[in-house]
Amino acid sequence: MAHPDERTERSDEKPAERSQADLSARLKQLDDRLDRATGSGRSDDADKASHPMSNQGALGQAFRLSAEFVSGVIAGGALGLIVDKVFGSAPWGLIICLVLGFGAGLLNLARASGAFPGRGQKG
Repeated sequence: MAHPDERTERSDEKPAERSQADLSARLKQLDDRLDRATGSGRSDDADKASHPMSNQGALGQAFRLSAEFVSGVIAGGALGLIVDKVFGSAPWGLIICLVLGFGAGLLNLARASGAFPGRGQKG
């Protein structure tokens, strides 16, 4: 292994390219030394298996749960507007249906998270 102070000068490369090449070579050497020191060869597949993608799974579940709640509120609001137009009961249809939509959103949220069993589920 070459000493870090001993560098071969190449006249055809720019200093930025040369330093990038030096860094890449040093990183490769360090990775090889780490593999030898730990006694087991590391691979990208092993790294992926040891670190589950918990962040992506949690983010996906968060989006799903928020969509379950928001969809109930939006559906209640839309139904309330329709009730107000048909029966001319503005703003009471909207208020009542928004409250019902809020409750339905909370129920959907509880079912989707598993805190409350849905239809057909025992538990």
